[in-house]
Amino acid sequence: MRQRFRHLVLLSLAAFAAIQACSGQTLNLAAAANLKAALDVLTPAFEAAHPGAKLQVSLGASGSLVTQIQQGAPFDVLLAADAAYPERLVAAGLVAGPSFPYATGRLVLWVRRDLGLDPGLLGLSLLVQPAVKRIAIGNPALAPFGQSAEAALKAAALYDAVKPKLIYGENVSQAGQYLQAGAAEAGFISAPQALAPALAKGLVWTVPQRLYPVQRQCGVVLKRTPQPALAAAFKAYLLSPSAQALLARLGYGAP
Repeated sequence: MRQRFRHLVLLSLAAFAAIQACSGQTLNLAAAANLKAALDVLTPAFEAAHPGAKLQVSLGASGSLVTQIQQGAPFDVLLAADAAYPERLVAAGLVAGPSFPYATGRLVLWVRRDLGLDPGLLGLSLLVQPAVKRIAIGNPALAPFGQSAEAALKAAALYDAVKPKLIYGENVSQAGQYLQAGAAEAGFISAPQALAPALAKGLVWTVPQRLYPVQRQCGVVLKRTPQPALAAAFKAYLLSPSAQALLARLGYGAP
């Protein structure tokens, strides 16, 4: 019993020391745009658990964020929307340790409710209907959710038919903004975005996983970070049961 008590005391002291080491530090996080809703909740929770530490979040398309990092942007951690973009940084020798999966992205089709088209019945084929004049997606050259949308359209043999209707946001967040603004009647966004009150006027259909490659969202800690302890603490928090439960509630799949 005494030995167990001593062990618990040592663990508590170690945890306290880790929190103290992170106090007063800022962690610069580059995050895929689809993570906005999750980070709006995870950021204050992480900061509350690490008094004095601050999480500075920059959202964008994964491809754009990787380019910024390669050009010297002072990020400490990257959370990408796929596995391929972090691997570019691994191959370039810019990361500390291997990439780590933290979630699986899920693609959904959003359709304006007043069109009278039910995606549950029609699936992707509703996109060829005359009532759908514009379809918003993230730029496939930069945004993994845009890549997934393009892959799904091609797998369904609909890409050529709907290509003239596609309008591209820099990232999946901007695609969602087009839908909110009424600039498109339908579009491809991430499952968490579909929960936003601003998009409640639409119908949502989860795109079958068989139509696009599994989108494993992965992160990396940058080798040049001046805050390795804080970066490690954030990684551990992101993979913790509480953070994973939140991601699941928002519609993400398990890593």
